[in-house]
Amino acid sequence: MDEPRWPHRVLDPDAVRPVPLRQFVLKVHSRCNLACTYCYIYRGQDASWRERPTRVAEGTVRRTARRIAEHAAAHRLTRLRIDLHGGEPLLGGAGPVLAYAAEVRRAVREAVRGVVPGGCEVVATVQTNGTLLTPRTLDRLAAARVSVGLSLDGGAARLNTRRTDRRGRPSWPAVAAAARLLARRPAAYAGILCTVDLATDPGDVYRSLLALGPPGIDLLLPHGNWAAPPPGIAPAPVPGRRARPTPYGDWLAEVFDLWWDAERMRTGVRLFQEIVALLLGAQSTVESVGLSPMVAVVVDTDGSIEQTGALRSAYEGASATGLDVFHHSFDQALRHPGVAARQLGAKGLAPECLSCPVREVCGGGNYAHRYAPYSGFLHPSIYCADLERLIRHVAARLSETDKAGRGGS
Repeated sequence: MDEPRWPHRVLDPDAVRPVPLRQFVLKVHSRCNLACTYCYIYRGQDASWRERPTRVAEGTVRRTARRIAEHAAAHRLTRLRIDLHGGEPLLGGAGPVLAYAAEVRRAVREAVRGVVPGGCEVVATVQTNGTLLTPRTLDRLAAARVSVGLSLDGGAARLNTRRTDRRGRPSWPAVAAAARLLARRPAAYAGILCTVDLATDPGDVYRSLLALGPPGIDLLLPHGNWAAPPPGIAPAPVPGRRARPTPYGDWLAEVFDLWWDAERMRTGVRLFQEIVALLLGAQSTVESVGLSPMVAVVVDTDGSIEQTGALRSAYEGASATGLDVFHHSFDQALRHPGVAARQLGAKGLAPECLSCPVREVCGGGNYAHRYAPYSGFLHPSIYCADLERLIRHVAARLSETDKAGRGGS
Protein backbone atom coordinates (compact mmCIF):
# COMPACT_ATOMS: atom_id res chain seq x y z
CA MET A 1 0.00 0.00 0.00
CA ASP A 2 1.46 3.34 -1.04
CA GLU A 3 1.67 6.18 1.43
CA PRO A 4 -1.18 8.66 0.77
CA ARG A 5 0.13 11.88 -0.73
CA TRP A 6 -1.98 14.26 1.37
CA PRO A 7 -2.66 12.83 4.84
CA HIS A 8 -3.63 16.30 6.13
CA ARG A 9 -7.05 16.14 7.79
CA VAL A 10 -9.29 19.17 7.42
CA LEU A 11 -12.89 18.25 8.19
CA ASP A 12 -14.27 21.32 6.45
CA PRO A 13 -11.69 23.43 4.56
CA ASP A 14 -14.35 26.05 3.74
CA ALA A 15 -14.88 26.62 7.48
CA VAL A 16 -11.26 27.65 7.91
CA ARG A 17 -10.79 31.41 7.82
CA PRO A 18 -7.38 31.81 6.17
CA VAL A 19 -4.79 33.97 7.90
CA PRO A 20 -2.53 35.88 5.49
CA LEU A 21 1.02 34.67 5.04
CA ARG A 22 3.67 36.92 6.55
CA GLN A 23 6.85 34.88 6.23
CA PHE A 24 8.28 33.67 2.92
CA VAL A 25 11.21 31.27 2.92
CA LEU A 26 12.88 31.79 -0.44
CA LYS A 27 15.33 29.17 -1.69
CA VAL A 28 18.29 30.81 -3.39
CA HIS A 29 20.44 27.70 -3.86
CA SER A 30 19.30 24.08 -3.60
CA ARG A 31 22.68 22.54 -2.77
CA CYS A 32 24.93 22.68 0.29
CA ASN A 33 28.69 22.58 0.80
CA LEU A 34 28.34 20.67 4.08
CA ALA A 35 27.29 17.07 4.73
CA CYS A 36 25.89 17.27 8.25
CA THR A 37 25.19 13.79 9.59
CA TYR A 38 21.68 14.68 10.81
CA CYS A 39 20.48 16.71 7.82
CA TYR A 40 16.81 15.96 7.10
CA ILE A 41 17.00 17.49 3.61
CA TYR A 42 19.92 15.66 2.02
CA ARG A 43 19.79 12.53 4.19
CA GLY A 44 16.04 12.35 4.75
CA GLN A 45 12.96 10.74 3.26
CA ASP A 46 12.49 13.27 0.46
CA ALA A 47 15.06 13.45 -2.36
CA SER A 48 13.13 15.93 -4.51
CA TRP A 49 15.95 18.46 -4.06
CA ARG A 50 17.85 16.51 -6.72
CA GLU A 51 15.25 17.55 -9.28
CA ARG A 52 15.33 21.26 -8.47
CA PRO A 53 17.48 23.86 -10.23
CA THR A 54 20.74 24.43 -8.42
CA ARG A 55 20.15 28.18 -8.42
CA VAL A 56 16.98 30.22 -8.62
CA ALA A 57 16.52 31.86 -12.03
CA GLU A 58 15.92 35.59 -12.49
CA GLY A 59 12.47 34.92 -13.92
CA THR A 60 11.51 32.90 -10.86
CA VAL A 61 12.76 35.68 -8.59
CA ARG A 62 10.65 38.27 -10.42
CA ARG A 63 7.54 36.11 -10.39
CA THR A 64 7.93 35.23 -6.71
CA ALA A 65 8.39 38.90 -5.82
CA ARG A 66 5.24 39.77 -7.75
CA ARG A 67 3.23 37.08 -5.92
CA ILE A 68 4.47 38.27 -2.53
CA ALA A 69 3.64 41.86 -3.47
CA GLU A 70 0.10 41.04 -4.57
CA HIS A 71 -0.45 39.13 -1.31
CA ALA A 72 0.84 42.06 0.72
CA ALA A 73 -1.43 44.49 -1.13
CA ALA A 74 -4.51 42.25 -1.02
CA HIS A 75 -4.23 41.81 2.75
CA ARG A 76 -2.86 45.29 3.49
CA LEU A 77 0.18 43.93 5.29
CA THR A 78 2.34 46.49 7.02
CA ARG A 79 5.22 44.10 7.64
CA LEU A 80 6.42 40.80 6.22
CA ARG A 81 9.57 38.74 6.42
CA ILE A 82 11.63 37.00 3.78
CA ASP A 83 14.22 34.37 4.73
CA LEU A 84 16.81 33.64 2.05
CA HIS A 85 17.63 29.95 2.39
CA GLY A 86 19.29 26.94 0.78
CA GLY A 87 20.96 24.50 0.82
CA GLU A 88 23.58 27.08 1.49
CA PRO A 89 22.33 30.40 0.07
CA LEU A 90 25.81 31.93 -0.15
CA LEU A 91 27.13 29.24 -2.50
CA GLY A 92 26.51 31.68 -5.33
CA GLY A 93 27.96 34.62 -3.39
CA ALA A 94 26.09 37.57 -1.96
CA GLY A 95 24.78 38.71 -5.37
CA PRO A 96 21.79 36.37 -5.75
CA VAL A 97 20.72 36.95 -2.14
CA LEU A 98 20.88 40.72 -2.54
CA ALA A 99 19.08 40.60 -5.88
CA TYR A 100 16.22 38.52 -4.47
CA ALA A 101 15.77 40.81 -1.46
CA ALA A 102 15.90 43.93 -3.63
CA GLU A 103 13.35 42.55 -6.12
CA VAL A 104 10.87 41.61 -3.38
CA ARG A 105 11.23 45.01 -1.73
CA ARG A 106 10.76 46.82 -5.03
CA ALA A 107 7.67 44.79 -5.98
CA VAL A 108 6.07 45.18 -2.54
CA ARG A 109 6.79 48.90 -2.41
CA GLU A 110 5.07 49.44 -5.77
CA ALA A 111 2.13 47.13 -5.02
CA VAL A 112 1.16 48.67 -1.68
CA ARG A 113 1.62 52.30 -2.74
CA GLY A 114 -1.69 54.02 -2.11
CA VAL A 115 -3.08 50.85 -0.54
CA VAL A 116 -1.16 50.56 2.72
CA PRO A 117 -0.55 53.90 4.47
CA GLY A 118 3.09 54.04 5.47
CA GLY A 119 3.96 51.12 3.22
CA CYS A 120 4.92 47.54 4.05
CA GLU A 121 8.26 46.84 5.71
CA VAL A 122 10.12 43.86 4.24
CA VAL A 123 12.51 42.36 6.80
CA ALA A 124 15.17 40.21 5.13
CA THR A 125 17.43 37.56 6.66
CA VAL A 126 19.84 35.08 5.11
CA GLN A 127 20.33 31.81 7.01
CA THR A 128 23.82 30.42 6.44
CA ASN A 129 26.17 27.76 7.76
CA GLY A 130 28.77 30.53 7.97
CA THR A 131 31.52 28.84 5.98
CA LEU A 132 31.32 31.36 3.11
CA LEU A 133 30.74 34.55 5.09
CA THR A 134 33.63 36.92 4.37
CA PRO A 135 34.08 40.53 5.55
CA ARG A 136 33.21 41.76 2.04
CA THR A 137 30.08 39.62 1.88
CA LEU A 138 28.93 40.82 5.29
CA ASP A 139 29.55 44.43 4.29
CA ARG A 140 27.33 44.02 1.24
CA LEU A 141 24.56 42.26 3.16
CA ALA A 142 24.60 44.77 5.99
CA ALA A 143 24.50 47.70 3.56
CA ALA A 144 21.38 46.19 1.97
CA ARG A 145 19.73 45.59 5.36
CA VAL A 146 19.88 41.82 5.05
CA SER A 147 20.70 40.36 8.47
CA VAL A 148 22.60 37.11 8.88
CA GLY A 149 21.61 34.06 10.91
CA LEU A 150 24.05 31.25 11.68
CA SER A 151 23.22 27.54 11.85
CA LEU A 152 25.53 25.53 14.11
CA ASP A 153 25.55 23.00 16.95
CA GLY A 154 27.35 25.02 19.60
CA GLY A 155 30.05 27.61 20.03
CA ALA A 156 33.10 25.36 19.95
CA ALA A 157 34.84 22.90 17.64
CA ARG A 158 34.04 19.95 19.93
CA LEU A 159 30.32 20.62 19.52
CA ASN A 160 30.32 20.85 15.72
CA THR A 161 31.90 17.54 14.74
CA ARG A 162 28.72 16.53 12.90
CA ARG A 163 28.97 19.58 10.63
CA THR A 164 31.67 18.66 8.11
CA ASP A 165 32.14 19.17 4.40
CA ARG A 166 31.74 16.35 1.89
CA ARG A 167 35.34 15.27 2.45
CA GLY A 168 34.84 15.04 6.19
CA ARG A 169 36.76 18.23 6.95
CA PRO A 170 35.50 20.31 9.90
CA SER A 171 33.49 23.43 9.18
CA TRP A 172 34.24 25.05 12.55
CA PRO A 173 37.33 27.14 11.63
CA ALA A 174 35.39 29.03 8.96
CA VAL A 175 32.26 29.26 11.10
CA ALA A 176 34.22 30.60 14.06
CA ALA A 177 35.60 33.35 11.84
CA ALA A 178 32.06 34.16 10.65
CA ALA A 179 30.81 34.32 14.25
CA ARG A 180 33.59 36.76 15.15
CA LEU A 181 32.66 38.94 12.18
CA LEU A 182 29.01 39.01 13.22
CA ALA A 183 29.80 39.72 16.87
CA ARG A 184 31.48 42.93 15.69
CA ARG A 185 28.41 43.84 13.59
CA PRO A 186 25.45 43.36 15.96
CA ALA A 187 23.06 45.28 13.71
CA ALA A 188 23.59 42.63 11.01
CA TYR A 189 23.47 39.63 13.36
CA ALA A 190 20.10 37.83 13.27
CA GLY A 191 21.06 35.10 15.75
CA ILE A 192 21.86 31.40 15.92
CA LEU A 193 19.86 28.28 15.12
CA CYS A 194 21.06 25.27 17.12
CA THR A 195 19.66 21.74 17.00
CA VAL A 196 19.56 19.93 20.34
CA ASP A 197 21.95 16.98 20.62
CA LEU A 198 21.42 14.76 23.65
CA ALA A 199 25.05 13.64 23.48
CA THR A 200 26.15 17.14 24.48
CA ASP A 201 26.11 18.83 27.86
CA PRO A 202 23.32 21.46 27.93
CA GLY A 203 25.36 23.95 29.93
CA ASP A 204 28.37 23.53 27.68
CA VAL A 205 26.28 24.20 24.57
CA TYR A 206 24.50 27.21 26.05
CA ARG A 207 27.59 28.90 27.46
CA SER A 208 29.54 28.34 24.26
CA LEU A 209 26.73 29.93 22.24
CA LEU A 210 26.63 32.93 24.55
CA ALA A 211 30.35 33.40 23.95
CA LEU A 212 29.57 34.08 20.28
CA GLY A 213 27.53 37.14 21.24
CA PRO A 214 24.30 36.41 19.34
CA PRO A 215 21.26 38.67 19.82
CA GLY A 216 19.11 35.54 19.96
CA ILE A 217 19.30 31.76 20.07
CA ASP A 218 16.74 29.32 18.71
CA LEU A 219 17.06 25.81 20.15
CA LEU A 220 15.48 23.34 17.73
CA LEU A 221 14.31 19.80 18.36
CA PRO A 222 15.68 17.33 15.79
CA HIS A 223 13.06 16.51 13.20
CA GLY A 224 11.54 13.15 14.02
CA ASN A 225 8.10 11.57 14.04
CA TRP A 226 6.28 8.37 14.99
CA ALA A 227 7.73 6.59 11.95
CA ALA A 228 11.30 7.75 12.60
CA PRO A 229 11.77 8.80 16.24
CA PRO A 230 14.67 11.15 17.03
CA PRO A 231 17.75 9.88 18.87
CA GLY A 232 16.99 9.03 22.48
CA ILE A 233 13.28 8.30 22.00
CA ALA A 234 12.24 4.68 21.66
CA PRO A 235 9.78 3.69 18.91
CA ALA A 236 6.16 3.31 19.99
CA PRO A 237 3.72 0.82 18.45
CA VAL A 238 0.86 3.34 18.55
CA PRO A 239 1.17 7.15 18.48
CA GLY A 240 -0.25 8.97 21.48
CA ARG A 241 0.29 10.65 24.82
CA ARG A 242 1.90 8.38 27.39
CA ALA A 243 4.31 8.52 30.27
CA ARG A 244 7.90 7.94 29.18
CA PRO A 245 11.38 9.37 29.77
CA THR A 246 11.82 13.00 28.73
CA PRO A 247 15.44 13.41 27.60
CA TYR A 248 14.80 16.47 25.44
CA GLY A 249 12.60 18.12 28.05
CA ASP A 250 15.29 17.52 30.68
CA TRP A 251 18.01 18.92 28.40
CA LEU A 252 16.01 22.05 27.65
CA ALA A 253 14.93 22.53 31.27
CA GLU A 254 18.58 22.64 32.32
CA VAL A 255 19.32 25.34 29.75
CA PHE A 256 16.20 27.25 30.81
CA ASP A 257 17.45 27.44 34.39
CA LEU A 258 20.79 28.83 33.24
CA TRP A 259 19.01 31.41 31.12
CA TRP A 260 16.39 32.29 33.73
CA ASP A 261 18.74 32.48 36.71
CA ALA A 262 21.35 34.70 35.08
CA GLU A 263 21.93 38.06 36.75
CA ARG A 264 21.19 39.73 33.42
CA MET A 265 19.73 38.37 30.22
CA ARG A 266 22.59 38.26 27.73
CA THR A 267 20.49 37.02 24.83
CA GLY A 268 17.00 35.88 23.97
CA VAL A 269 16.16 32.18 23.62
CA ARG A 270 13.11 32.08 21.40
CA LEU A 271 11.61 28.79 22.58
CA PHE A 272 11.77 29.89 26.21
CA GLN A 273 10.44 33.35 25.48
CA GLU A 274 7.51 31.88 23.56
CA ILE A 275 6.61 29.49 26.38
CA VAL A 276 6.83 32.22 29.01
CA ALA A 277 4.66 34.51 26.89
CA LEU A 278 2.08 31.78 26.35
CA LEU A 279 1.94 30.99 30.06
CA LEU A 280 1.28 34.68 30.68
CA GLY A 281 -1.60 34.72 28.20
CA ALA A 282 0.04 36.04 25.04
CA GLN A 283 -0.18 34.41 21.61
CA SER A 284 2.65 32.48 20.05
CA THR A 285 4.66 33.81 17.13
CA VAL A 286 6.20 30.47 16.08
CA GLU A 287 4.75 27.17 14.92
CA SER A 288 6.68 24.97 17.35
CA VAL A 289 4.50 25.90 20.34
CA GLY A 290 1.14 27.54 20.89
CA LEU A 291 -1.99 27.55 18.76
CA SER A 292 -1.42 30.58 16.55
CA PRO A 293 -1.99 29.83 12.85
CA MET A 294 0.94 29.07 10.58
CA VAL A 295 1.86 32.10 8.46
CA ALA A 296 4.96 30.83 6.60
CA VAL A 297 5.43 29.27 3.19
CA VAL A 298 8.42 28.14 1.12
CA VAL A 299 9.25 28.93 -2.50
CA ASP A 300 11.82 26.54 -3.96
CA THR A 301 14.36 27.33 -6.67
CA ASP A 302 11.95 26.24 -9.42
CA GLY A 303 9.12 28.42 -8.10
CA SER A 304 7.26 25.56 -6.40
CA ILE A 305 5.18 26.69 -3.43
CA GLU A 306 5.77 24.35 -0.52
CA GLN A 307 4.97 23.99 3.12
CA THR A 308 7.68 24.06 5.75
CA GLY A 309 10.78 22.06 4.83
CA ALA A 310 10.49 20.16 8.11
CA LEU A 311 7.71 18.10 6.53
CA ARG A 312 10.29 16.51 4.24
CA SER A 313 11.38 14.49 7.26
CA ALA A 314 8.04 12.64 7.12
CA TYR A 315 7.87 11.16 3.64
CA GLU A 316 8.53 11.91 -0.02
CA GLY A 317 6.38 14.81 -1.15
CA ALA A 318 5.02 15.73 2.28
CA SER A 319 5.91 19.41 1.87
CA ALA A 320 4.62 19.70 -1.71
CA THR A 321 1.41 21.54 -2.58
CA GLY A 322 1.32 21.08 -6.36
CA LEU A 323 1.30 24.86 -6.72
CA ASP A 324 3.88 27.27 -8.11
CA VAL A 325 4.33 31.02 -8.40
CA PHE A 326 3.88 30.97 -12.18
CA HIS A 327 0.33 29.64 -12.07
CA HIS A 328 -0.94 30.19 -8.52
CA SER A 329 -1.28 32.94 -5.97
CA PHE A 330 -0.42 32.67 -2.29
CA ASP A 331 -4.14 33.01 -1.53
CA GLN A 332 -4.59 29.74 -3.42
CA ALA A 333 -1.84 28.21 -1.29
CA LEU A 334 -3.83 29.17 1.81
CA ARG A 335 -6.58 26.79 0.64
CA HIS A 336 -4.27 23.80 0.40
CA PRO A 337 -5.32 21.10 2.94
CA GLY A 338 -1.90 21.02 4.60
CA VAL A 339 -1.73 24.79 4.98
CA ALA A 340 -5.34 24.96 6.18
CA ALA A 341 -4.69 22.19 8.71
CA ARG A 342 -1.89 24.26 10.22
CA GLN A 343 -4.18 27.26 10.64
CA LEU A 344 -6.91 25.43 12.55
CA GLY A 345 -5.57 26.03 16.05
CA ALA A 346 -7.12 23.68 18.63
CA LYS A 347 -9.49 22.28 15.99
CA GLY A 348 -6.50 20.72 14.25
CA LEU A 349 -5.23 18.83 17.30
CA ALA A 350 -5.49 15.13 18.02
CA PRO A 351 -8.24 14.04 20.47
CA GLU A 352 -5.60 13.23 23.10
CA CYS A 353 -4.29 16.78 22.87
CA LEU A 354 -7.69 18.38 23.39
CA SER A 355 -7.87 17.07 26.95
CA CYS A 356 -4.26 17.92 27.79
CA PRO A 357 -3.85 20.62 30.49
CA VAL A 358 -0.91 22.25 28.66
CA ARG A 359 -2.45 22.22 25.18
CA GLU A 360 -2.74 26.03 24.94
CA VAL A 361 1.00 26.34 25.45
CA CYS A 362 2.20 23.20 23.69
CA GLY A 363 -0.20 23.60 20.78
CA GLY A 364 0.54 20.04 19.72
CA GLY A 365 4.16 20.89 18.98
CA ASN A 366 5.69 21.16 15.53
CA TYR A 367 3.26 19.83 12.91
CA ALA A 368 5.94 17.69 11.26
CA HIS A 369 6.63 15.89 14.54
CA ARG A 370 3.06 14.52 14.68
CA TYR A 371 3.30 12.31 11.62
CA ALA A 372 2.59 8.56 11.67
CA PRO A 373 2.51 6.29 8.59
CA TYR A 374 -0.87 5.86 6.86
CA SER A 375 -2.72 7.96 9.42
CA GLY A 376 -1.10 11.35 8.83
CA PHE A 377 -0.61 14.19 11.27
CA LEU A 378 -3.61 13.99 13.60
CA HIS A 379 -1.49 12.76 16.51
CA PRO A 380 0.36 14.24 19.46
CA SER A 381 3.95 15.23 18.80
CA ILE A 382 6.64 12.55 19.14
CA TYR A 383 8.00 15.10 21.67
CA CYS A 384 4.71 15.23 23.61
CA ALA A 385 6.18 14.15 26.95
CA ASP A 386 9.26 16.34 26.51
CA LEU A 387 7.20 19.43 25.75
CA GLU A 388 4.97 18.86 28.76
CA ARG A 389 8.05 18.38 30.96
CA LEU A 390 9.56 21.68 29.76
CA ILE A 391 6.31 23.65 29.97
CA ARG A 392 5.59 22.49 33.52
CA HIS A 393 9.15 23.32 34.51
CA VAL A 394 8.90 26.84 33.08
CA ALA A 395 5.52 27.32 34.77
CA ALA A 396 6.99 26.27 38.11
CA ARG A 397 9.88 28.70 37.74
CA LEU A 398 7.47 31.50 36.85
CA SER A 399 5.44 30.69 39.95
CA GLU A 400 8.58 30.86 42.10
CA THR A 401 9.44 34.24 40.65
CA ASP A 402 5.92 35.53 41.24
CA LYS A 403 5.99 34.42 44.88
CA ALA A 404 9.40 35.98 45.39
CA GLY A 405 8.14 39.21 43.86
CA ARG A 406 5.24 39.21 46.33
CA GLY A 407 7.51 38.74 49.29
CA GLY A 408 7.22 34.96 49.30
CA SER A 409 3.60 35.07 50.46
